This record gives sequence, C-alpha cells and structure tokens, in this order.
Amino acid sequence: MQTIGLVGGMSWESSAEYYKLLNTGVESRLGGLHSAKTVMASVEFAELTALQEEERWDDVAAILANAARGVEAAGADFLMLCTTTFHRVAEQVSDAVDIPLLHLGDVVASAVKDQGIEKVALIGTTFAMSRTFFTDRIASHGLEVIVPSAEHHEEINRVIYDELVHGKVVDSSRKRAVKLIDSLWEQGAGGVILGCTELELLVKQSDVDVPVFPGTTLHVGAALDRALA
Repeated sequence: MQTIGLVGGMSWESSAEYYKLLNTGVESRLGGLHSAKTVMASVEFAELTALQEEERWDDVAAILANAARGVEAAGADFLMLCTTTFHRVAEQVSDAVDIPLLHLGDVVASAVKDQGIEKVALIGTTFAMSRTFFTDRIASHGLEVIVPSAEHHEEINRVIYDELVHGKVVDSSRKRAVKLIDSLWEQGAGGVILGCTELELLVKQSDVDVPVFPGTTLHVGAALDRALA
C-alpha cells in the first residue's frame, strides 16, 4: 500500500471527510483492520482565504508548496490537495515536490467521460465558478463545462462558508441547491459536478435525478486505486 499525502485544512471539515473516506474505502476494499496509510499537513484556512481575497497567489502557492514538501518528507508516495478553490495553484505546488500530484480536475473529468456525458455543470465556491482555472482543466479533456449564472454565486458561497464549513447542514439550503441543479439540467447539462467538498455534505445523488459527480468521493476513489494498485 502506498502512502497518500494530503494537504488539507481548506476547510478542516473537508479534510475530515477526505480522511474518513480514505479509511472507510480501504476497509471496504481490503476488509479486516485495514486502514489507509496517510500523512497530512493542515494549513490555516483563514490565512489562506485572506490571501485569496487579496489575489496574493504567489503567497498562497508558497504556503501550500511548503506543506506539500513536508508531506513528501514524511514519506508520501503521491499528493492530493483537499480543496477545489486552491487548485488555482496546483501547478506551483506540483513543481515544488518530486512526487506526483493527483489533480482533482483530471479525476472528475474522467468520471464524467466514463458516463458518456459531453456537457457538465460545476457548482462550488464563487471563486471556482467565476474563474476558469478549474473549468478549463476539465474542458481540456474534451468536455463542455457550464456554471450557474452570476446571480446564484453569492448564495452558494454563503451556504458553503457560513454553514457547511462549520458542519451545519440546513434543509432549506439543500432545497435551494436541488432547485439550482434542476435548472442546470434544463440548460442542457448531462450531469453536475459538486466542486466543493462541503457540498457533498448537502446534496446526495438521491436528492436529484441528474447524475451528480461528487468531487471528493471521486478524488478519494482514484487515490485508493493508485495506493492499492
């Protein structure tokens, strides 16, 4: 079993979900008392968010690259960033280490293509929806990617940062998210990517008819495929 390196803390709720899914995944695949071999560096979310808001991406990259080097030094065989938004600096982080980075965008794109879907929607933080760093990575696999109109961005962002990162799952927010996903289906999306770990706490496949691609769950599955190969 390879050792999985995690750069987390963005938010800690997201990292906890990664850790849980990795371990339950190994237990499911191998049985018995098996668990995942992992090392994690957890960064300070408020610090990174403040830098993000000031567009100080070189500073963000430096912090995450330093965390990645620590994970590598601790024995990780490959690296995961437990975040979507901060994949904005994934290339800089990858360049800072000698172990491979398992890019979330590549994993999600592969899952979408496996279902024969050509047009997919992404919901996530305002930053992930309003910038193209993540949608472009998915589109590079030959997919068309759409996002909700700008009028919906603030509400999704509020649910993520005011509720979900604090572990609050509010039913009224779930209903609004489901309504939004239905509208994206009506716009021609063959599936919807949950492009933020915390959104997986809010929306499940059973809540909607359109195929849902939970980024974190898919990311973890790909990591386990690699670690257990």
